[in-house]
Amino acid sequence: MTARIGVITFPGSLDDRDAQRAIRLAGGEPVALWHGEHDLQGVDALVLPGGFSYGDYLRAGAIAAFAPIMAEVKDAAAKGMPVLGICNGFQMLVEAHLLPGGLIRNAHQQFIRRDQRLRVENASTAWTSDFTAGDEIVIPLKNADGGYIADAETLARVNGEGLVTFRYLGVNPNGSLDDIAGLTNERGNVVGLMPHPEHAVEPGFGPGTSAAMRSGVDGLGFFTSAIAAVVGAAA
Repeated sequence: MTARIGVITFPGSLDDRDAQRAIRLAGGEPVALWHGEHDLQGVDALVLPGGFSYGDYLRAGAIAAFAPIMAEVKDAAAKGMPVLGICNGFQMLVEAHLLPGGLIRNAHQQFIRRDQRLRVENASTAWTSDFTAGDEIVIPLKNADGGYIADAETLARVNGEGLVTFRYLGVNPNGSLDDIAGLTNERGNVVGLMPHPEHAVEPGFGPGTSAAMRSGVDGLGFFTSAIAAVVGAAA
């Protein structure tokens, strides 16, 4: 079977087409979805892409979390569908309470753009199974509201229960607590992260040129992982 992965476009989405292209390069079929509808068109997995949904008014992702299609996203996630939130999509997931904690303005109060080193902490999720725990990858980062926060109890839980999927290496670019760059839920089907794997899926067009890296395709594993999870579930 060919995995059909929906990419939801919100007003202000910037990276929806990039996510669709990444899915196609990974061997899946991207399906364009619209924030104002209630139809997931029978997709097998979902991506909430980066951008500035609704202009980041109130808080980044706060209005998008109440978009009509998010009712279906929550229901699908509860039933085990793989859901990935990238940057603004991660902000939507925490605002919708699909992932714990919150995301605030970068510690230095400035938008940041850089090629970011990450360490894979949890390789057992629907979006990280093609990695190995301890892997170091490099993918682009670009955000103004990427500082991960949580109260002491939540922070202890996400660390203690293995819900941290990625940590920043070398530089903590936004002041995130415990260098947290990405999280998963307890079931492992919902993952959110601030860096952008969809911008590192083709040799020569992404960061990471050392022998230890994948020559610009460190982000491809997110999408091949989800495809494998979908195909495996259908077998």
